[in-house]
Amino acid sequence: MFRIAFSILLTIIFLFPKDGEAQEGKITTGHKNGTLIAIGGGEISDTEIMAKFRNLAGGDSAKIVVIPTAFVINNQIDTALLERNFNEYGIPNFTILHTSDPSVANTDEFVKPIKEATGIYFTGGRHWRIADSYLNTKAHKEMLKLLDRGGVIAGSSAGATIQGSYLARGDTKNNQIMMGDHEIGFGFISNITIDQHVLSRNRQFDMFTILERKPELLGIGIDESTAIIVKGDVFEVIGKSYVLVYDTAFWSREGLDMKQLPEKNQMFYFLKSGDKYNLRKRQVIQVWE
Repeated sequence: MFRIAFSILLTIIFLFPKDGEAQEGKITTGHKNGTLIAIGGGEISDTEIMAKFRNLAGGDSAKIVVIPTAFVINNQIDTALLERNFNEYGIPNFTILHTSDPSVANTDEFVKPIKEATGIYFTGGRHWRIADSYLNTKAHKEMLKLLDRGGVIAGSSAGATIQGSYLARGDTKNNQIMMGDHEIGFGFISNITIDQHVLSRNRQFDMFTILERKPELLGIGIDESTAIIVKGDVFEVIGKSYVLVYDTAFWSREGLDMKQLPEKNQMFYFLKSGDKYNLRKRQVIQVWE
């Protein structure tokens, strides 16, 4: 009789976890030690974004690993383009790391540069290529360890989206498909989906395709030449354009009293450089005028 009662008790515990445990998967937050920089694509050489990345990675002593996998096709790496771009960013010394084979990404030899790095940068392209190569490999684990030791991971366009938990535009056939055959990101930021090039390509309404089916996610859209810098629960906007927030609420410097707003599942709002946002609480926490 005691065994039966104990078995029933265990079943109840596993089927009905504590409220905190049940909600943990729905919390949106970055990394408590490391810093993440998600860039919306476009021209960034004349912005403060890459200078911020360089400084966070250690300045002159930074050890930067550049992962160009998102735009590498048939293993052809445009090394000259990378060198030209990173010289413009003030980062002349860096290590290029690439494979399209996850078994290679699982080797100690491949991940050695990540173990020694203070910063990682993912280029733009198609983020499903990044996922196919590194998701749940030793390389992925070493990226998390880099964050554990206070390092920084940045990425533009595809390199921004891969940092989230859900991959918007992750289909191998077409980047206009919002929910495709690749849906899992690296999860450096939990319970979030990140879109890029949002205003420059008139993508501001595309996010609702995902959020209608996955309303637990926080949606973030980042325009070109703009980024969010994420540390723990908070991100700050930097750059020339805007970040769009899809959190079923609305915020405005002018207040809300005289505004006619749509239904909450169709709302979004804009943040600009200097604005800060609490990911866990899902609210604007500071505004610089």
